[in-house]
Amino acid sequence: MTDMSFEQQIEQFIVHISVEKGLSRATVCAYESDLRKYTSWLIDCSVKDAAHIHKSDVENFVATLSHESARTVARRLASIHEFHKFLVSHGDVEEDVSDGIKPPRSGTRLPDALTVEEVTALIEATQAEKTDDLVRVRDRALLEFMYASAARVSEAVGANIADIDLDAQVARLIGKGDKQRLVPLGSYACAALDRYINGGAWQFLASKSKSGMEMRAIFLNKRGKRLSRQSVWEIVQTYAKSAGIEKDIHPHTLRHSCATHLIQGGADVRTVQEFLGHASVTTTQIYTHVSPQALIEAYILSHPRAR
Repeated sequence: MTDMSFEQQIEQFIVHISVEKGLSRATVCAYESDLRKYTSWLIDCSVKDAAHIHKSDVENFVATLSHESARTVARRLASIHEFHKFLVSHGDVEEDVSDGIKPPRSGTRLPDALTVEEVTALIEATQAEKTDDLVRVRDRALLEFMYASAARVSEAVGANIADIDLDAQVARLIGKGDKQRLVPLGSYACAALDRYINGGAWQFLASKSKSGMEMRAIFLNKRGKRLSRQSVWEIVQTYAKSAGIEKDIHPHTLRHSCATHLIQGGADVRTVQEFLGHASVTTTQIYTHVSPQALIEAYILSHPRAR
């Protein structure tokens, strides 16, 4: 076993997951944040190196996270599991003391989703009173694109003009870990994108850009720069309010809604998994939930003694 500080071990682990495993920068930052919180707590408890961490230490640390959401606790524990596996594989410790420790159980929370009618109302709220309102033309293209492709907000703002083919009605998205996937775009999204890109709005916004790199982006702000995640959040909130949607809505709601509507429309889970870019079909299966009313209707139609 080597005599290394937590700081050195975390640095080596970060290199491992970013370079060797190719995880995205956001994921790497989350791992690093979790592990610094974990090792800082260990040091406060007089545990100075990995060789002296016991299973009870990991369990006690997880117990201190009771004020955090179940999802956050699960993520932090996943970071700890990966870190300890790394320590074992590199010979820093002999045993993975985190093995077998699971996050607290919690009720399954179904993802927020809009109805088809609510999605339509949201998109129609972008309808410009003036035909030359270029920002609203962009916003409609953005919302149509996100709903059609189930793009994460990072994938939408990161998309470039070269990533879409309106003739073939497909788009290339670059997701977590820089993984690429091709997704179809429906006719509504293609029409909105065509109007935005080829109707003068994109050219006008791009003319404000001072960088050729910025001009590659599909969705630009008023200064000709790539639209930010925060801006997309504000756009969705603005039109949700205009449409009278009272649900707690955010950019990811469009992704959830797309997946839910695909499943409800008859798409199989494996296909939707590929469409969403999920590494595991287990993640996708949460969209297979049905409403209580749909369950009742199915029961009445299917059960031999329901009527």
